[in-house]
Amino acid sequence: QVHLVETGGGLVQPGGSLRLSCAASGSILSISAMGWYRQAPGKDREMVAVISTGGRTNYGHYPKGRFTISRDNAKNTVYPQMNTLKPEDTPVYYCNADVTSMSFLKDNSWGQGTQVSVSS
Repeated sequence: QVHLVETGGGLVQPGGSLRLSCAASGSILSISAMGWYRQAPGKDREMVAVISTGGRTNYGHYPKGRFTISRDNAKNTVYPQMNTLKPEDTPVYYCNADVTSMSFLKDNSWGQGTQVSVSS
């Protein structure tokens, strides 16, 4: 079983920055893509950024240019960096990972979500 634990959410003022992290643990053989998604109340979950094992990144339509993503493969951890935050950046953010377990089973796992609040 694989667990994704997100940390770093919280309250930040408009224009500020926030660095989240998501660490995967459990019976992990390998992880291919890791990414972050956001979901506002009443809206579908949408991709923010995805990063491959080799560091190739793919960003969603929102919020291009203000968020970046990096990864530490040795720690099975992904780090989204959120800059110039705006009040509309305030939904719940979810970590996602494509994991192959020690039993050679592939699964797509989600974290529990972390809330980001942007307010003065």
